[in-house]
Amino acid sequence: MNNFVLSLRMLRREWRAGELRVLAAALVIAVASVTSVGFFTDRVGRALAQQANMLLGADLALISDHPLDVGFEREALRRGLRTARTLSFPSMVLHGERAQLAEIKAVSRNYPLRGRLRVAQPPFSPDRASSGIPEVGTAWLDKRLFNQLDAGASAGMEVGASHLAVSAVLTQEPDRTGVLFNIAPRLLMNIEDIPATGLIQEGSRVSYRLLIAGEVGRVELFRAWAAARLKRGERLEGVSDARPEIRAALARAEHFLGLAALTSIILAAVAVIMATRRFMTRHLDNCAVMRCLGAQQRLIFRLYLIQFLLLGMLASLIGCLLGYIGQMVLAQRLGSMVAVELPLPSMLPAVQGILTGMVTLLGFSLPFLQQLKHVPALRVLRRELGPPGRFGLIGFALGLAGISGLVLWQAGDIRLGSYALAGLFAATLVAALLALLMIRALSGIRLQASVSWRYGLANIARRAGGSVAQVSAFSLGMLMLLLLTVVRGDLMQSWQSTLPAEAPNRFVINIQPDQVLLLRGFFHDRHIPPPVLYPMVRGRLLAVNGKSVATEEYPDERAQRLVEREFNLSWSDRLPDENQVVAGKWWAREDLGAAQLSVEEGIATTLGIKLGDSLSYSVGGATFSARVASLRKVNWDSFRVNFFVIASPGVLEKFPASYITSFHLPDAQGGLLDEMVKVFPNLTVIDVAAVMNEVRTIMDRVAGAVEFVFLFTWLMGFTVLYAAIAATRDERVYETAILRTLGASRRQLLAGLFAEFAGIGMLAGLVAALGASGTSYFLSTRILALPYVFNVWLLPVGMLAGAAAIGIAGIAGCYSVLNHPPLQTIRDSS
Repeated sequence: MNNFVLSLRMLRREWRAGELRVLAAALVIAVASVTSVGFFTDRVGRALAQQANMLLGADLALISDHPLDVGFEREALRRGLRTARTLSFPSMVLHGERAQLAEIKAVSRNYPLRGRLRVAQPPFSPDRASSGIPEVGTAWLDKRLFNQLDAGASAGMEVGASHLAVSAVLTQEPDRTGVLFNIAPRLLMNIEDIPATGLIQEGSRVSYRLLIAGEVGRVELFRAWAAARLKRGERLEGVSDARPEIRAALARAEHFLGLAALTSIILAAVAVIMATRRFMTRHLDNCAVMRCLGAQQRLIFRLYLIQFLLLGMLASLIGCLLGYIGQMVLAQRLGSMVAVELPLPSMLPAVQGILTGMVTLLGFSLPFLQQLKHVPALRVLRRELGPPGRFGLIGFALGLAGISGLVLWQAGDIRLGSYALAGLFAATLVAALLALLMIRALSGIRLQASVSWRYGLANIARRAGGSVAQVSAFSLGMLMLLLLTVVRGDLMQSWQSTLPAEAPNRFVINIQPDQVLLLRGFFHDRHIPPPVLYPMVRGRLLAVNGKSVATEEYPDERAQRLVEREFNLSWSDRLPDENQVVAGKWWAREDLGAAQLSVEEGIATTLGIKLGDSLSYSVGGATFSARVASLRKVNWDSFRVNFFVIASPGVLEKFPASYITSFHLPDAQGGLLDEMVKVFPNLTVIDVAAVMNEVRTIMDRVAGAVEFVFLFTWLMGFTVLYAAIAATRDERVYETAILRTLGASRRQLLAGLFAEFAGIGMLAGLVAALGASGTSYFLSTRILALPYVFNVWLLPVGMLAGAAAIGIAGIAGCYSVLNHPPLQTIRDSS
């Protein structure tokens, strides 16, 4: 008979007997965990590749934080390319008595050059493709802004000093990123209306874009021409590198979620070892009989290998199917955050999932299958004979190498992957050691417990190896769930508790010099103490000690961004509140004639700036240089106005400046902001509470996605539990028969089983709670610099949740053991 056909028949028989179901379940869950992340990130990646020019709204974009030289557009037109201009900035918009922070985007005719705008009119009618842009004097609002302002069709609103009519609701914008990158809602207007608004003034933070489209060859030639003429603060984005912020976020999400998914792979390896070991033990007699009938060792190994290959392939395919369904959950939670229409995924994640499943299965089952072929034929007469010898970790070298390779592959970086690999194994090892210590500690309290609990705790101690594996598996899953729920809430509450009761909750920017006295009078007339107004000048760092700075000289990504951007500079004769000089000294009255700077210590470290260095800045086309006289530590959590760089008086006053302030406004006085925007339409008010609510919403959605991924880890914990139950099933059947023969009731046996598995659940919950508390302490004190507050509910919640879930699951898994007739069991064993 053909080996393949015989293996298939054997596989069908083993499946009907239930021998391989736990093994298959472990592979299905592991592959589903990996492919759910893989399918989702593949869809986003394909969207970026297929819709790159639509994400740009063009074939090429020239982006700047200052007005672009008109020569770029002239050259593009001369080369026969199409162009469009956009500029975007945050500002307040006013409708009736309601004021709302919005992301204003002004566009020229021809926008977009690629893709289409879609609008709805009236608001909730089906949307349609638009053939143009808002007419002069009109604006389109996205649904979010439309609802927040409660604007009706054809409603009017104040944007700066101009009045615009709402003519449509914007439903799709090609180069609009999702809420992950845009906290404020969108208002789209005609670029010709910008001068009338009076919103763009000195100190305004505006992003300018020149969009280019045309034949590929001409676009590339223009790109080469423009690249040689770029200035600081200017950059080019093409189809191949469109939306770098989305690509960076996607890469981080893929690595993080992928590593989270690999936790289930490690637990799957434990389940595979348990299930395959039981499979080997129960097939020793079969192999001995086959040897007696003349089967060679190669044939025995080949038959079982084909079985496992078929099982692994089938389970991996089912896991891929479940992973495809699971990615829909991730797409629902995270897809809107990148505002990209997601296409169908490719087959690559499925291939990777199948590879993951097969590596996990074969890497940890081959050592046992190798032993089956060494079963002596003499076992038919002497049952005590089994496979020769034992093997340790060296036998699982292939599996360990495979998992290590998967971790490095998901991390995308050898250094990060090494850290992740070390962290995963360290967490597993620590959980196992804690579990082992606690199991041994149970021996001291076992005698004081009731009969049922004494029996259950004795089983935990007697099967220490399996108990440690189960506690470790469940504790890892519970640890992440506690971190993402209870601990995350504790950290947020701890941070909020550090804020003073009167901490500023409103920021006002774009205050012009001629409005300073008027704004103070506005507050004074309403019997509110006027807030302190701070001058602000925007400047770009040009050189340190006479050496020009360049982004390529800084390996750190944050340093590159800081060097490229414009700084908000200020001046003051006294050290601001919530600032502390940590190096050098603050300037005295007699030092005010010298050009001096005080730099925040964090940015100084990032950019390699030291005390005594000379820094040169460009402000509005002019330059100045000053010496670093001090380094400051800034309490950013104070929510007061703070600056990275402060100059001594006499350095910046000659440059055009705007002013900024922050203050605390009770919610009951929120109408004051609407009134202020009416009087000063160019001011931009940032509601800290509203921004934090948006950030919290994003965090909740991201945490929900991570929780979903770790749900597979939790399910894998139950798989390990059932693998352990299956591995000890024969032993449990015999034990139950003896106890029932000695008079134990069915109720007592159930209570004993519940005590065993509830004890495992309590231990897992305790390990998870201790791990979550330790992680919370580390994050609070070392990373976030917050006071650590121990959550007394972590231990009972973790232990009770673990005891209930695992206790019930254990009873369900062992219930059939009680149905075996004791007499038949004792006869069969003899």
